[in-house]
Formats: sequence, C-alpha cells, structure tokens
Amino acid sequence: MPVTLPPVSFDPDLGLAVLRTAHSVYALRVAADGSPRHVYWGAPLDAEALAALPEAASPAASSFEADAAADELAPQTGARFGPAGLQVRFADGTRGAQWHFAGHTVDGGELRLRLEDRRRPLRAELCYRVRPDSDVVERWTELSHAGAAEDGAADRRAPITVNRLDSASWTAPALPDYRLSHLVGGWNSEFQLQRDRLPVAELVLTSRRGLTGHHAAPWLALDDGTADEERGEVWSTALAWSGSWRVTVHRDPVGRTTWTGGFGHEGIGWTLRPGETLRTPVYGGLYTRHGFGGASRAWHAHVRRHVLPEPGRDRPVLYNSWEATGFDVDEAGQIRLAHLAARVGAELFVLDDGWFGTRRDDRSGLGDWTPRPEAFPRGLRPLADEVHRLGMEFGLWVEPEMVNPDSELYRTHPDWTVHSAHLDATELRNQLVLNFARPEVETWAYETLDRLVRENAVDWLKWDANRPFTEASGDGSPDPDRVWIDHTRAVHRVMDRLRADHPGLRIEACAGGGGRVDLGMLARTDQAWTSDNTDAVDRIDIQHGFSQLFPAQAMAAWVTDSPNPATGRSTPLRFRFHVAMAGALGLGGDLTRWSEDELAEAAELVARYKEIRPLVQRGVQHRVAPSGPVTAVHYAAPDDSEHVLLVRRPTTRFGHHPAPVRLPALDPGARYVDLDLKREYSGAVLIGRGIDPRLPAGDYASSLIRLRRVDS
Repeated sequence: MPVTLPPVSFDPDLGLAVLRTAHSVYALRVAADGSPRHVYWGAPLDAEALAALPEAASPAASSFEADAAADELAPQTGARFGPAGLQVRFADGTRGAQWHFAGHTVDGGELRLRLEDRRRPLRAELCYRVRPDSDVVERWTELSHAGAAEDGAADRRAPITVNRLDSASWTAPALPDYRLSHLVGGWNSEFQLQRDRLPVAELVLTSRRGLTGHHAAPWLALDDGTADEERGEVWSTALAWSGSWRVTVHRDPVGRTTWTGGFGHEGIGWTLRPGETLRTPVYGGLYTRHGFGGASRAWHAHVRRHVLPEPGRDRPVLYNSWEATGFDVDEAGQIRLAHLAARVGAELFVLDDGWFGTRRDDRSGLGDWTPRPEAFPRGLRPLADEVHRLGMEFGLWVEPEMVNPDSELYRTHPDWTVHSAHLDATELRNQLVLNFARPEVETWAYETLDRLVRENAVDWLKWDANRPFTEASGDGSPDPDRVWIDHTRAVHRVMDRLRADHPGLRIEACAGGGGRVDLGMLARTDQAWTSDNTDAVDRIDIQHGFSQLFPAQAMAAWVTDSPNPATGRSTPLRFRFHVAMAGALGLGGDLTRWSEDELAEAAELVARYKEIRPLVQRGVQHRVAPSGPVTAVHYAAPDDSEHVLLVRRPTTRFGHHPAPVRLPALDPGARYVDLDLKREYSGAVLIGRGIDPRLPAGDYASSLIRLRRVDS
C-alpha cells in the first residue's frame, strides 16, 4: 500500500522541513548559522529524494559573495547583498539580525520555525501552512521584542526600529531563462496582464498609496518563458494585504532568482517595544506543471475554499443606479428604476452615491451618513421596503473611510483625518481620508454602518474608497508610520464585525473601480467591483487579467448603456451581456431610456445567465482562447456534466472566419450534446479540432454555447 506522507514534517537531524500539497512540495533547511534556507519548490518528491538534496549554494560563490542558499526571509547581515526582507535597527545604531535557531513546532498543516537573535531581545517565527484541498503554501512572519519594560538592562528595554518586515521570501529554481507575469494599469484600465522577460536586475512592484492600487497588484507569476495556458511550470505568489505593499524581484547575473514581499513601502518603518509582536499578512505561493491556466485554477480553488466568506451563495444579479442618475437621486426616481430592474430579473437593487448629507456633487457630504431630506423626506426605509416588496434585496453605497471638508463630520472632528499639522493637506476628489488607526474613528465607522444596516434593512453594502493616502504622518503618534498598517487592519475589523453582527449581510469591495482588490479584502467581501470602465471591449482584457488570480464569482461585471459612458463606444446589448456573463452579472444603465425591445432582450439574457450561473460562479474556468481576434472562456462542472462557453469577437476582417475553439477540459472518451442545436460531438474532436464558435457576422459578435455530457 502507498505510504501517506504528512503535510508537514521536520527532520531535526537534517534540519529539513518539508511541506506537501496535493501536487507540489516545498522544502527548506536550517543552515549551520541558524538561518532557514530554501531547498526546493516544485513537483512532488519522495522523502528519500528530498533528504538527498544537497543544501543549495549560491552560483556566485567567491570571496565577494557568500556560498549560502537563499534565505527564507533574508536579514541584512552577513555576505547578503540582495534585497533584505527583514531590516531592523537597534537603539545603539546596530542594523540587522543574526539568528540562533530556537526550535520548531508542527501542528497538522502548520509549521513554525522559532528564531532568536544571538545578542538582542529580538525573536521571529517564520510561519507556514498547507491545507489538504489547496496547492497554496501560506506564509507569514511574527516579529517580537523579547525584552520587558522592567528589565534592568537598558538595551533590553530600548525600542527596536523595524524598517522592513516582509511576510516571506521565495526562490525559483535555476532555469535557462525567466519570464515575469504581473498586472499593471490605472483607473478605468485595471488588471492589464504584462508578460516580459525578467531582466538581470532588481525589479520593484509596489503601492505607496495606502490601498492595493489600480496601477499594480501584489500578484506575480514566474516561468522559463515557454509556459502557455495549459502546459509548463509556473511559480506564482499573491499577498493578502489591502494597503501599501512592496515586492522586490531579484535576478542575479549568474542564475538565481528570488523575490521578497510584504506590507509597507520604502521610507517608512515601525517601532517595536518590549513585549510587542508585529504580525505580517499572509503571502501565499503555488507551483503547477499546468501552465498559467493551471495556476489560475489552483488560485481560484484556494480563494473559494479558504478566502471568500460565503463561496456557496450565488452572487445576485444586481442593478446599480449610478449610471442612470449620478448624484441626482430621490425616492420617486429610485423606485421607478427599481420597478424596471425587477422587470428584467434583477435580484438586488443598489442605491449609489448622492443619498446622504448635503450630497449633490462630489464636493460635500461625505461623512454625514444620514439621508438627504429633500431627496428622501421619509428616510431610506420606504425605498428599502418597496425594493423588498418587488422581490429584490436592498443595497447601499457607502464610502466610510472618506470625508469632505464641507461636511458636519469634518467641522466637528478635523483631527480625525490622515494629515500632518506641519504640511498643507492635499485634497483629491474634494475629500480627505479618515484615520481608522484612531480607535474613536474605527468605533464611529462601525456604529454608523451598523445603524444604517439595522434601520434600513440593508442586505448589501458597496464599500468604496476613492482616494489614496497623502501626508500620512500618524498625527503625533509615537509610532507614526503604524497608520499604514493600522488603518487597513481597522477597515478589515469593521467589515468583519458587520458581517458577524448582521448574518446574511454581503459587502462589495470597491475603490474607484478595482483599486483595492486583493486576498485580504476578499476574505471579508463577496465580490469586487472590477473597474469603473464598463465598456465591453475594454472589459475583455480587464477580466482576463483579473482571472489570473481571482475566480469569476468575485468579479462584478455590469451591462450598461450604449454608447458607453467611459469610451463612447456603441455595442449590441447581446455582446455586452456575453462579456458581463463571465463574472457576477450586474446591470448599471439607465433603464428608463431602454426601449421595450431592449428591456425584453435584457430579461431574456438575465434569465439565461441564471441558468448558467452555477457553472460560471462555481465551475472550473479555462481561458481557451485567451488572446487574438476571438477570445473565449470555458466553465466546466467539476464532474464534467455541464459546460458553458462564452465567445467574443470585437472586430472582424473580410474573409477571416473564426477558427474552431478547442476545449481541452473535456473527456476525450465522452460525448457531448449542444443544448441549443441538439447536435452531438465527440470529446476527442472538441479537444483536438474544436467547436465552431457560431459567431454572427460583423463586429461585436458573441455567442453562448452550452454542452452537456451524454451518458453512453
């Protein structure tokens, strides 16, 4: 009988730690100097093969370079000249830690390696976790000041300055070449996949904004330059953090590639006092032999099982009133829109910006979360009751982290903002950031939102954040840069408390579109607003990048008006739906201007989406035609019983007919029937030759194909 190996093991004689997932092995060894060093990350190996692996050495070993293996978390001491994941400074000016290995613990799938500085009251635990149903290795670091305030020795009482504390460092194996995949963009153009040869250099991916950022994402993938969607080795990592972050990738001239990442950015640091511990966010990594698609599917499975709070619940078809009304909202207008939304099949009605305080534009009202009397003279409850009567849930847009200077909250509490008393405040979008690192601000935010949800029977909050940090000085705090950490953690706590105290409440993450989408935010939200750009053509690339890490059920995708308000592009309603159906479908146009034919077609397409929703939101996604004039995504039931294919072609050329789309996820020995054409196919043919995408003539063509496995 095969031997079942434990998920985590540690051999004290070899100092060798091994972590196993279903399809990979991660191994490290405690070196003679007490530092944990990387050994192996890749396809499964048996215990004998792992024990025989030599301790990895630097390919650049010489009198100018150490011969040691790469660190699991590199300090800035010794002959280490790459990016340091741990940078500390002691009161006497000494920089860097020198470790003594103090032991380990194994608890099921969790490993902790305890490190103690040889001379200083500094301790660290490098933490690892694997799960039986995930290929992700989760890692984080806990750094502690081991002194006590009553210690007699001054050097044991003195604070320790932490200039850098990463969650983990990662090491790729020696490859002939390296290619880096990462996500870039901006407002209205988030999640643009960039795939380039990795230079021999240090490359920094970062956000200095206090938010995850539109311009970059804390996710990357490495391969040797030959991987494609279904084949090739890929190493991929993602940081679960919703504030500023930094990942530094280092490829040296002789063939070693490492990267280290965590919260914060350059130029800031934190103070560790006796008895205090600083815990980093989780930085997860996975390995696959099945290309970029295999990496994405492994991430999707992990996010569903271990990140999203309620992955088994259908994401509702929502209607959001913003693009219909802007700030011009009132009870009668919203009720009219609600009736039309219900008519086309929406299950959730979301009242967006403009409902509170003195809010008639973006210059005032933020922070005053009470209904605007002239717009809602009876408050919000009558609207909520009517929405519920129509059979929909009621949602509300909020931006609780922000305040307009023209607001009662700011006039009462100007000191509550992220600011410096010695610098002029920068206003962006006529607003400032509230400092959730202050306990009284966190308490105010929770109590305000709790009241809104209770009094108005709110089922859904769209939580927005429309500007980054500026002048973040910590407001006189003895540890001023803690604001970069503590604000984010307070936002997470408020969301967690709201969900705990209001079972059934769901939250959508938003930050001017996709400006704060990460595994930390998705751990307490149901989906993320992907981009303010709802143009269906632009959304194909945006959604492609989003899918590298996040599953379809977490991706909010709207059908809005034509011409599109962002790009001015006119596209057919069918095409807009077929793009938005690839995620959590929503509607956002001005339904009062849609014709009767458009409303009827929308109702038909919403109904079709509800039929395929279980597959889209919980199926296995394959990007079967990820680029080119025709793009397609395929959603497969885990048991191969049902399949959905969404095909899109924005433009066409005369005489260029679309090629068949191959479906590698099918069983070659099975047969499948097209549920609309009633035509039967061999799985082997659909894998090898492909299926006709059945695209109509002309630009902005699309199709939806449903297949069902036929029992033999």
